[in-house]
Amino acid sequence: MKSVAAIVCAAGASSRFGGDRKKPFIEVMGQAAFLRSFSFFISRDDVKQKILVISPEDRELVEIKWGANLAFDQIKLCDGGAERFETVARAIELVRDDIDLIVVHDAVRCCLKNEWVDNVIDKASETGAAMLAYPVVSTLKKVEAGQITGTVDRSGVYEAQTPQVFDAKLLKKAYANLSNVDTSKITDDSGLVEALGEKVSIVESDNTNIKITVRGDVVIAEAIIKGRPKPKKDGYTGPYIEAQW
Repeated sequence: MKSVAAIVCAAGASSRFGGDRKKPFIEVMGQAAFLRSFSFFISRDDVKQKILVISPEDRELVEIKWGANLAFDQIKLCDGGAERFETVARAIELVRDDIDLIVVHDAVRCCLKNEWVDNVIDKASETGAAMLAYPVVSTLKKVEAGQITGTVDRSGVYEAQTPQVFDAKLLKKAYANLSNVDTSKITDDSGLVEALGEKVSIVESDNTNIKITVRGDVVIAEAIIKGRPKPKKDGYTGPYIEAQW
């Protein structure tokens, strides 16, 4: 079993979300989105290091409101940067030398499934780089000046998601090469690895692995979580188990 470091990114500005609290800290089914996202990693035996990356301006809020949670789950806080790549780079600097794989996950993608996490980590263990993605089913149009200029062939087109998982040495190499890459054309960690000429495998998920971007997405995320089967208890649970839900 390879050792894993889980990096959860919560340092974004949340400019499209609005309100007085950034989206990683908004409650989804009574729990902060970032804690829901972390819940898929904290109890795994292979996860040996857990890093939450936040904006420095949010450190006081996080330490006061969730400091006990972070301490209990041994989650280390890291101050992020102005851009996504700077944020992940700072977290990577904290990854121990004995770590084999690095997981990078969005704090607001809190509708994961444990089987997806299992599969993407297993795939990265085999290939060195893997990510969740699902095939695009909508019709895609290219638009210029408010007018359609063409229809995009969607065959073989997938929407990138997280978690994205990489061999630790490979991801560190990709970030060491950051100054040689036009980051305006790259929007995720997989793109940096691809820029090295390396292949990234995909593990197919579905469109319920949503990323909360606007306030309406919170309602959708809660509906997804509510609609999934409840975990079954081991052994005898008594005649009133349904009342617990």
